[in-house]
Amino acid sequence: MTLPFEPPSITPLAYFAMLVGDDDALPLFEAAVSLAQDEYPDLDVQQVLGDVDQMVARLRRRCPTDAGPMQRLRLLNQFFFRDMGFGGNVNNYYDPDNSYLNVILRTRRGIPITLALLWLELAQGMGLKARGVNFPGHFMVKVNLPNGQVVIDPFTGQSLSREDLSERLEPYKRRQGLVDDYDVPVGLYLQPANSRDILARMLRNLKEIHRTQEDWLRLIAVQDRLLVLLPDAWIEYRDRGLAWAEMGDPRQAVSDLEIYVTHTDDAMDRDAIERRMQELRRALS
Repeated sequence: MTLPFEPPSITPLAYFAMLVGDDDALPLFEAAVSLAQDEYPDLDVQQVLGDVDQMVARLRRRCPTDAGPMQRLRLLNQFFFRDMGFGGNVNNYYDPDNSYLNVILRTRRGIPITLALLWLELAQGMGLKARGVNFPGHFMVKVNLPNGQVVIDPFTGQSLSREDLSERLEPYKRRQGLVDDYDVPVGLYLQPANSRDILARMLRNLKEIHRTQEDWLRLIAVQDRLLVLLPDAWIEYRDRGLAWAEMGDPRQAVSDLEIYVTHTDDAMDRDAIERRMQELRRALS
């Protein structure tokens, strides 16, 4: 009896690495969906993509063939925020599930960056010139229209004026000392984010949640993805090494921390990390 051939399975991390290997062909939405495979190992990424394609088809059926960009934008916002009821998870903002697009599709609740990615996927399906914006503290989306630019808060669906954006920037500018002679125009904060930066922001959101909860195993899984995405982000080796130390694995910890100190001669915490490495080496002897 001949058994049917089964192709070798690919690990979630290897799948992610395959998706993010080439900037010019990086499928942002698929890569973002795949992040949930660490928490939901049985997740069918292609099924999620198909569900979103059905949403796009449903939205297109509502749109007149001669609709201009502004009408398409209004239809999209009506569909997304009102009819489908997507919005911010104000009651449990720091729930890790807010970073997983498969969950967002079920609960209709998320954080700005995940809501933005879903909104952008629909906007692309509507032929709108929309991009994500790495605005300080709160991810935004913007749409280029014939008569100008519209900036939208994906958490609430609110269109933001330049005055609104300036007001939201004030706390950040004060913390960074960007006042008076050091001030910069609002427009510099509205540059489109590239796919790799968006994925890094998603992962660092999860990283901070897991670090706060001292969930080292999940934190290490996030660090693995960050280092696939950003191989030269030496600080991520440091943070993964410290997480391995918390997990009680000094060998893995020393390996990562050595990479960090080798590539960061001028790091302010270099001496502290070297002392930590000495402690960990003693634990190995």
